[in-house]
Amino acid sequence: MHESCEHESCDILLSGTGGFAARIAFDLAGTARRPVSVVIAGRNADRLNWLVLAANARAAIFGAPATFRGYRTDLLAPDAAPALISATRPKVVVQAASVQTSQVIATTGDAWSQLVAEGGLSATAVFQTLISARVAAAISAAGNGAAFVNCCFPDVVNGLIAALGHDVACGMGNVAILSNAFAGARGIADPARIQVLAHYQNLAPFRRAPEARSERPPRVWIDGQEITDVYGAFADIRLTPEPVIDISGASGVPLVLAMAAGEDWTGHAPGPGGRPGGYPVALRDGRLALRLPPGVTEEEAVAWNRAFEARGGLVIDGDRAVYTGALRDALARHSPALAEGFAIRDIESVHADMRALRDRLQDMR
Repeated sequence: MHESCEHESCDILLSGTGGFAARIAFDLAGTARRPVSVVIAGRNADRLNWLVLAANARAAIFGAPATFRGYRTDLLAPDAAPALISATRPKVVVQAASVQTSQVIATTGDAWSQLVAEGGLSATAVFQTLISARVAAAISAAGNGAAFVNCCFPDVVNGLIAALGHDVACGMGNVAILSNAFAGARGIADPARIQVLAHYQNLAPFRRAPEARSERPPRVWIDGQEITDVYGAFADIRLTPEPVIDISGASGVPLVLAMAAGEDWTGHAPGPGGRPGGYPVALRDGRLALRLPPGVTEEEAVAWNRAFEARGGLVIDGDRAVYTGALRDALARHSPALAEGFAIRDIESVHADMRALRDRLQDMR
């Protein structure tokens, strides 16, 4: 399988074979309207073979001009990322491989999942960054201008990638989960009619019953008018406790198809250009730009999103990543040194320390 696509270019490279990557692949197979070639890359041969087979079958079912092939690789191996980019020469890279499953938000029973529940998902940021930073560095070194879409915790990780000096177009999900849920509930078919500012922390309240939602809500505009009571207006929107892959994985598919085809697109995405949180965006002439409501400046929108991690999470301060609030306190109880944050350039060594902490906590019941 590795050899079958050696030095054969593709439109979209999708790295990862988990549930999120599968949703992306299967929706590409069902919705492509122009010819598109996709390489799926991963280390589990059986899973990789199945995703390629199923994606090609789905393309046949729906009459979509999408073709899929596999590339077996372990992105944790030295030089694997540069070899992958060199062999596939993609126009768009969609990175969904991670050493930390998103299912941790629905896991209980060990001290690690308790730390994540208490301190927030930014406890996993180092794990989510590791492979994505390697892939971003490989794209930078290749210099072929491939658009990079990082699916791994993009609200926070994309800022770390940008701080390392690499380009990142955006991520998938998070703000787009809410914007599309709201649009679907209101019967809004034109994505230009709705504009949402939302941080990933805005998802948690929508996993609870309406009467239990009290945190700062996302900001929502429909037809240029801001909704003053977001929780009241969307009381019927309730997300599943586990990651809502059926929305989040699907949300970026029209965007990456547009990137691959050189077409325009309008919607929402997290982490555009390494910014914190999520925004309304538009793809025009190959560039992804913010699409803010009237009267809202980029500075205001970025500050609104950054405030969530400043209260509790991980923020970027120059060349350092700094833990804040409840997450810093939770880490300090187990590792005062890690709680102090880290130099972003040291992400590889910090990952080793965080992995040791995670392994230890997962053994604590």
